[in-house]
Amino acid sequence: MRRVRVVVTGRVQGVGFRWICAQEAKAHGVAGFVRNLPDGRVEAAFEGPPEAVQAMLEWAGHGPSYAHVSGVESADEPPEGLTGFEIRS
Repeated sequence: MRRVRVVVTGRVQGVGFRWICAQEAKAHGVAGFVRNLPDGRVEAAFEGPPEAVQAMLEWAGHGPSYAHVSGVESADEPPEGLTGFEIRS
């Protein structure tokens, strides 16, 4: 299991980023969460098989079609044993 926390910058709020991120995570069997930050960035945690987490990191690098991602910061964290993926407010 691998867990990565990411913070995505750019035009990433108001473009369906959280909703589509949750769909992608569920499709890849990844647990975790995604939420908007007050400063306009999006934060997410992806936890699951290493190849699935890597796929989510790659997705976060471009996001949904209406997004414009200008940067992604990521940091590995110890897995927490999460199940399911949620959109947080």
